[in-house]
Amino acid sequence: MGVGRSASGGEYDLSNPAGSFVDVVRRVVLQPVRFFAGIPRSGPLLNPLIFAIICIEISAILSALLVLAGVQENPGFNPNPQNAMPSVFIPGSALLSIIVAPIFGAIGLFIAAAIQQLLVRLIVGANNSGFGATFRVATYTQVTGLVNWIPIVGPLLSLYGLYLAIVGIRETHNTTTGKAALVILIPFAVVLVIALIVLVAAGIAFFSQR
Repeated sequence: MGVGRSASGGEYDLSNPAGSFVDVVRRVVLQPVRFFAGIPRSGPLLNPLIFAIICIEISAILSALLVLAGVQENPGFNPNPQNAMPSVFIPGSALLSIIVAPIFGAIGLFIAAAIQQLLVRLIVGANNSGFGATFRVATYTQVTGLVNWIPIVGPLLSLYGLYLAIVGIRETHNTTTGKAALVILIPFAVVLVIALIVLVAAGIAFFSQR
């Protein structure tokens, strides 16, 4: 059995937090098909949730440091489709931002997983692996938070989360790549359209005041 792997199928193991974290990150990034095919579909959600919170917190800390150092004005944007809530940074209070980020991140994970599970039922069908499987995909793809804080290239690297999410849904729910892609890309497309509408409205408001 490899370092940090649990008997339940290789999930994040709280009994070996550091070693297991490194091992899970490596397997999610480099062996996503094998990783998601091997994790349990149900059971306690604490371990995957803690893994996600660690990734979110690392991103929040490094983003806050870059903002405070004047390297960038805003924290890194993470386009991972599993993020139902954007990165949180409170100007002038890096400590508060670091505290708030994992709270909002955890709430966002449950929201994203609930939305995706609804789509799983609609697209994959009633014969799916359940909310626990979808939630695990949402949590383990938070590995993209480890790079999204990097200026300019971070968000681009984080787009790998799209691939990870599609693979995760496909493997955990035993479905096709096409159906898994629909589950992931429909909410992602909706978010992009909303963001575009907001940007256009803001641009119109800005130029109308000049």
